[in-house]
Amino acid sequence: MDFDLPRNIILPVDAVDVRLDPAPHPFALDNAEAIAENWQREISANPALFDGTMVLLSQLAWRDNRLVGRCHAVNYSTFMLWRRRRDSSGAEHAFAHAMLVAGDNALVAIRMAPHTVNAGRVYFAAGSFEPTDFRDGLVDVDFNMTREVREETGLDLSRVRRGERYHALSANSGTVIFRRYHETAPADSIAERIRAFVATESEPEIEGPVIIRHATDLPDGLMPHMKPLIEWHFSGVD
Repeated sequence: MDFDLPRNIILPVDAVDVRLDPAPHPFALDNAEAIAENWQREISANPALFDGTMVLLSQLAWRDNRLVGRCHAVNYSTFMLWRRRRDSSGAEHAFAHAMLVAGDNALVAIRMAPHTVNAGRVYFAAGSFEPTDFRDGLVDVDFNMTREVREETGLDLSRVRRGERYHALSANSGTVIFRRYHETAPADSIAERIRAFVATESEPEIEGPVIIRHATDLPDGLMPHMKPLIEWHFSGVD
C-alpha cells in the first residue's frame, strides 16, 4: 500500500483508520546516526526544541472515503531529519486541523511563537499526532484536535458543534486531516479569548490569533497548505 492517495485535491473522509505499529519506523532504524548529528545542529540553532515523541507514517491510502494507514512512534529528532529528506525517505507525516469557524463565518487561525520551529507561520491550531492520541491502537483525530487547540489557545472544543465529516488534503510534504468546528461567538470575541489565554502563559506556543474573513484575506506567513483550505471553506462546500 505505502502511500496511495490523490495529491493536491481535497478529499472527503468518512473515517480515519490509522493504526499505531509498535515496531520502530524503518526510517528511524536506517538513519540513527544522521538523526543524532542533525539534532545537534537543530538544538544549536534553537535550544528551545524538545525531543519529544510523535508519530510518522509508513503507509497511507484513501479507500472508499476512508483514510487507512500505519504509523510508528518516533522522536521529534527523527521528524526533523525527515523534514530534510522527505522526498526519498519512505515515510510521511499526517496532522490534524480543527478548522475554527466563528459565528460570523470568519476563520480563526493562529500565528506561531518566535521560539517554535514554525515561528511566525499561520495555520489552524494543531500539532502532530502523539501516542496519547490513540485508543486501542487507532488514532482518535478529534481528541488530537481538541487537545492541541486547548493547549495552544485555551479554547475548549469538546462541546462545539462539529462538521459531519472530515476532509483531507495530501501533498508530498504531508497530509492534513481537517474538520470544521462551529463556534457561535463572532471572530473578534474568540480572538480576544485567545489573546487573554496567551497572556497567562509563561512561554506560549503561539504569538496570537489571526482572523481570516474571506478567501482572499490571506495573512503574511500563511503555510502553503492553508490557502486551498481557506478557499474550500469560503466556497461553501460541505
